[in-house]
Amino acid sequence: MWTKVRPLLVLLSVAFNLTFAAIWALHTLPARFAFGAGWGDGVWCPLHRRLGVTEAQWRQIEPQFVAFQQSAQAVCTEIDRARGELIDLIAAPAPDREAVRAKQEEVLAGQRRMQELVIGHLLSEKETLTPEQQTGCVGHGPMMGRMGPHAPGRPGGARGGR
Repeated sequence: MWTKVRPLLVLLSVAFNLTFAAIWALHTLPARFAFGAGWGDGVWCPLHRRLGVTEAQWRQIEPQFVAFQQSAQAVCTEIDRARGELIDLIAAPAPDREAVRAKQEEVLAGQRRMQELVIGHLLSEKETLTPEQQTGCVGHGPMMGRMGPHAPGRPGGARGGR
């Protein structure tokens, strides 16, 4: 049985670790590199620079953004810890299904906290951004790229045809 479960556990572990690494990188690396690169007093976040955030807007956004990054890192750490414990429970010779289920709920609760944190942050920033800065594409906002149904390159979009 262990030979059948081992590949699943390895795959699950790799998936959890890649997810954690991606979330961590998205939420912490841009700010850390920007601070270290000497951006000075200007808008150091590449996304906000791309949106054309003014210095006045950035003075409002930056403290919230930094607090968001710190909170997101803390939640990611909690989720990663719970995922590791979940993997350990599954890898046990005789897994306790109730303990596994409870740990799975803990991971899901952490993911819900992260989602609430992100949504709260986005709604807070939206109050400072202009309508033009908020609408980078149809239905998805600027952080998702040009993915809307009428985006350039899409069938029926600005450059595509049917």
